[in-house]
Amino acid sequence: MPHADLVFTKGPVLTMDPARTRASSLAVSGERITAVGHDEVRELIGPGTEVVDLTGKLLLPGFQDAHVHAVGGGSELAECDLAEIVDAGAYLERIRSYADTHPEREWITGGGWSMESFAGGLPTRQLLDSVVPDRPVLLANRDHHGAWANTRALELAGLSAATPDPADGRIEREADGFPSGMLQEGATALVSRLVPPSTPEDRLAGLLRAQKLLHSLGVTGWQDALLGRFNGMADPSEAYLTAARDGSLTARVSGALWWDRERGAEQIPELVDRREELTFGRFRAGSVKIMQDGIAENFTAALTAPYLDACGCATANSGLSFVDPQALRGHVTALDALDFQVHFHALGDRAVREALDAIEAAVAANGRRGNRHHLAHLQVVHPDDLPRFAALGAIANIQPLWAAHEPQMDELTIPFLGPERAAWQYPFGGLLRSGATLAAGSDWPVSSPDPLAGIHVAVNRREPGTDDDRVFLPEQRIDLLSAIAAYTAGTAHVNRLDDAGSLLPGHLADLVVLDRDILAAPPEEIAEARVERTYVGGELVHGG
Repeated sequence: MPHADLVFTKGPVLTMDPARTRASSLAVSGERITAVGHDEVRELIGPGTEVVDLTGKLLLPGFQDAHVHAVGGGSELAECDLAEIVDAGAYLERIRSYADTHPEREWITGGGWSMESFAGGLPTRQLLDSVVPDRPVLLANRDHHGAWANTRALELAGLSAATPDPADGRIEREADGFPSGMLQEGATALVSRLVPPSTPEDRLAGLLRAQKLLHSLGVTGWQDALLGRFNGMADPSEAYLTAARDGSLTARVSGALWWDRERGAEQIPELVDRREELTFGRFRAGSVKIMQDGIAENFTAALTAPYLDACGCATANSGLSFVDPQALRGHVTALDALDFQVHFHALGDRAVREALDAIEAAVAANGRRGNRHHLAHLQVVHPDDLPRFAALGAIANIQPLWAAHEPQMDELTIPFLGPERAAWQYPFGGLLRSGATLAAGSDWPVSSPDPLAGIHVAVNRREPGTDDDRVFLPEQRIDLLSAIAAYTAGTAHVNRLDDAGSLLPGHLADLVVLDRDILAAPPEEIAEARVERTYVGGELVHGG
């Protein structure tokens, strides 16, 4: 064989190949892996070969993110970013500072605040008025299923006590019915429609900012979970296509085209056209995103039985199914027949069941077409539905960082689910034992995009660095290799990258080098590891 361009020696090398999980050397020529093994690989070293000594460091496949909003996350980094703080007073200080240093901004936008920072998860317009009274403010919360507005923003939008709730959302209100400043789900659009749109240059800058961050965390590819406009968020599609065409997109990206839940099957021909338009180089858009429900914290996740109130009594609310379940079966069957992959947002147990029923209908009508449909979030899954994932070939797209005790879980979720359903949350272990394929993602900017932090929680069911020694549903922990597989081979499978996600000759040289061997360290130290180098197609995109 000719000399390699790049050789890693003195491993450990974690291949994710079941036949040989460990090696000590790996060679790359061009964008492909040419050899995996031990000392014999050194024979491929020539005068022009770059040699990387791995002593004490772990080489493994590049991480991939199965559910992320990269352009939105990158754009928010340039706005009023509240993601790394949780104190209400600190939020107000940062908002005031941002407004003072950006007098040219007509609107103050951004987000990342946490619901647990406010009583009942509900901040008020008066709090924002105290720091920015003269300009409209609209700040998305951490999960982006709601937003916090000041009085000026509400007035500009014409909202009053007489404004009805939209069908897909809720306006939180004061005693007299006037909006309190918290907008849930589709109600956000009542105000966000007035926010000046970002420019194509803004969105491209957001993408490149996000790509740099994700590469620094070892992420070599991802699935963008929303290509389209939604709740005032700009469509990132053109940014991806521009970057793919000019070569600045170094990651491998699959995009999920937004299913407009206010329309029906008449939009399918448009999705077919967009799939063709948005395929170039390392970017393609062969997935369709259907948001079937909301989130548990604002009681819009779709449940099979009602939420409880603060006293533990059943309410009349079981959450929202945004797409009629019977219509959903027809839509998914039609999309599957056109070889679209369907990417569901399914958080409550009713939404999970409705999504699985739709996949079952597609399989019955079309046979198994291998479209790798997947359900993201899976906060509450009825035990009866766990084996259906493997039976239907439905992939469990998990966000491990959420599966831990923290205030939003303990104060705003568990009491309103009750003990039985609370024990059905994020059943990673149960899914794995039932034969399901796991893929993993972050939902950034909802939560950290760091795969190592997600792997840490999947294995430990505790947040990194916490003093809280409680393990959240310990029977749902998974082993380290399975957690790594979810972020590598599992997500590569979801993204139809069959020549990525494992280190085999002929596969793409999408690689990450950690500063330590996390398999040789205690599991509680996983999140302490750091990424030293990231390669996409044999090209160094981070570190060096």
